[in-house]
Amino acid sequence: MDRPPVVALDEVSKSFGAVRALAGVSLRLLPGEAHALLGENGAGKSTLIKTLAGVHRPDEGHVEVDGEPRRFTGPADALAAGIAIIYQEPTLFGDLSVAENVFMGRQPLGLGRRIDVAAMHARTAELFSRLGVRLDPARPARGLSIADQQLVEIAKALSFDARVIVMDEPTAALSAHEVQRLFGVVRALRDQDAAVLFVSHRLDEVFALCQRATVLRDGEFVWSGPLDGETPDSLVRRMVGRELSQLFPKEDTTPGEVLLSVQRLTREGVFTDVSFDVHAGEIVALSGLVGAGRSEVARAVFGIDRPDGGAVHVRGRKLKYGSPTAAMAAGIGFVPEDRRQQGLVMDASIERNTALASLGQLSRFGLLRRRSERALAQDWAVKLRLKFARLSDPVGVLSGGNQQKVVLAKWLARKPSVLIVDEPTRGIDVGTKAEVHRLLSELAGQGVAVLMISSELPEVLGMADRVLVMHEGRLVEELSRAEATEERVALAAAGQVTR
Repeated sequence: MDRPPVVALDEVSKSFGAVRALAGVSLRLLPGEAHALLGENGAGKSTLIKTLAGVHRPDEGHVEVDGEPRRFTGPADALAAGIAIIYQEPTLFGDLSVAENVFMGRQPLGLGRRIDVAAMHARTAELFSRLGVRLDPARPARGLSIADQQLVEIAKALSFDARVIVMDEPTAALSAHEVQRLFGVVRALRDQDAAVLFVSHRLDEVFALCQRATVLRDGEFVWSGPLDGETPDSLVRRMVGRELSQLFPKEDTTPGEVLLSVQRLTREGVFTDVSFDVHAGEIVALSGLVGAGRSEVARAVFGIDRPDGGAVHVRGRKLKYGSPTAAMAAGIGFVPEDRRQQGLVMDASIERNTALASLGQLSRFGLLRRRSERALAQDWAVKLRLKFARLSDPVGVLSGGNQQKVVLAKWLARKPSVLIVDEPTRGIDVGTKAEVHRLLSELAGQGVAVLMISSELPEVLGMADRVLVMHEGRLVEELSRAEATEERVALAAAGQVTR
């Protein structure tokens, strides 16, 4: 704390109409230190980050760089000042190569001021080498997994040699190995006297990486200080005003009949011979490392991808291969991992997104009844405690947690008997996580069979009645709630247990 900050926010306030997003917030980012920014969705974290990035200008207060007040007129000014931002959602150009995305607008030039493609690929490969990953700089960005898209964003930020790097949920879709690799890069940046602002809802990561933290709530400063002597409970109390133990409100249920039965499901080169059952009133977690094949199994069960062998039965009836329509008709709902690309139409309204899976029931003679659509959306907005201004607003203006609630509402409106949720709390705050967990527990209590895919071990252990662990495309372990521990699940995910 004796060293002057590289960047500081001094009593910054920012309003959008009648909504006060930040109210007199101050922040100091010191060289050679990782600083955690904590708070629920809607606490003001994104507005603070965009103020640092030059996207928003403060209504009051100012940003200081090396002790001098600076007024950023846009993101280019922030980059010139040495501030690089890695946003929570990837913003890549799908038709361009990985290297072109990393060096967008800054491509190295050769003779005749033509882009030096070889040099650009070499520099990109060097950045990925620093990250300890293998990714072809020449491949198109379209089709990259969420984890790889995040890595491209990180490489892009590192390419600026910035003195301040802001990471907004950079590990949300990374495996445990990739998280540790990223932590190594962040520690190297700290050793080079860079200041890192780390935004994460995973408190174990915050304690593993950061030295200090700042907590916001409802746009206001709550607390800032060293993490020595703090606990996850103390931070959660500051963020949401309740204990950590309340984040997993799992109700005890008695499993009923088998609603979903997967038998020897195989897709060549992706997963092999996967078999399991999910009973009514049961939450079954599909765990494993990123790339183990969990999401691919879920997509095959729902009919998005066509398997090469095996069968899926719902209430004893075999589903048609590769047909989401047949899966929906059988009573399956599917909440995908990437809500922005696969779960929502971002430019469409909240009410339209809520009704998307129920258009048949809301239509008469082929025409959609707007009154019925709005009534459906209003009903689920109340049930899921959705925070919004108007149901006619684009769903893209909502926070990540509220967007996830809209995806859930879309499928729950169909009253599914089987619900598949892929990373249901990825990138949302601890308070909204508790609400999603409460909802899943209530659904199980109502007799819904829930298949939950999650990379967060506390979530798996806190919510699942049974845990299925995958490794390299195979189901290698099945554990009851009593048997499941962090060590046993982690060992199985690493391939140390053979089923």
